Parts: sequence; structure tokens; C-alpha cells
Amino acid sequence: MSSGGPGSHSCVEIMRLVLPGPRPTAQDVDGLSARLVRLYEGGAAAVVCDAGAVTAPDLGVVEALARLRLAARGRPFRVTGAAPALRALLDLVGLLELLGEAEQGEPAVGVQEGVEPDDFAV
Repeated sequence: MSSGGPGSHSCVEIMRLVLPGPRPTAQDVDGLSARLVRLYEGGAAAVVCDAGAVTAPDLGVVEALARLRLAARGRPFRVTGAAPALRALLDLVGLLELLGEAEQGEPAVGVQEGVEPDDFAV
């Protein structure tokens, strides 16, 4: 913890969840959702979900990640370790932002598009 003195930084806690492989069951997701809520209630600033163990991604895995995202209730939640097949599924259903990547045609997270004063209206 920081003392709050000059030059000090507050501590940001990022917690980690692990999505079980080869694909999570509905019971797994129920337990992970409850744990996710407890992590945020306990003061986690962000939660990272490791999907590296998911070797058989399907729409059930996409549903599981969508349910976790909903359980986060707008708080920082990101997925890491996604295999190419899971990445493709998330892109297909419009959830690629869970990986911290911009969707095709969208600016990257944290990038704001600017308008120059002499730009013509389209």
C-alpha cells in the first residue's frame, strides 16, 4: 500500500480467473461468475480471465465469456490466452473487445478519433 505521500502511487489490484478446459460447463460458469462478483466486491480494480486451457471452443464457451462479462457489470474485465479458434468465434459474435482488441473498423480501446476543423462533413 502507498502512504499517499508525494510521488507515491495507489495500488491497483488485478485479479485472475482461469476458465477450465477443454470447455467450461454451466456449473463452472456459475461458480466463476460468483467468484468474479466476490473479487470486485473485495476491491479488485480489474479481472483478467485466462482462457488458455480452452482447447475445444464452441458457442458454449462464447456464452460462458458473455455471462462473465455481464457479471462484471461494466467493470474492467478482459480475456487472455485465447487460442486462434476462440479468437475467431469471439470476432464472429462481436465480442472481440473482451481480448482488449478493436473490432474491424473500430478504433483501438482508449483511442479517440479526432476531427480536424477543416474536415468536410460526410
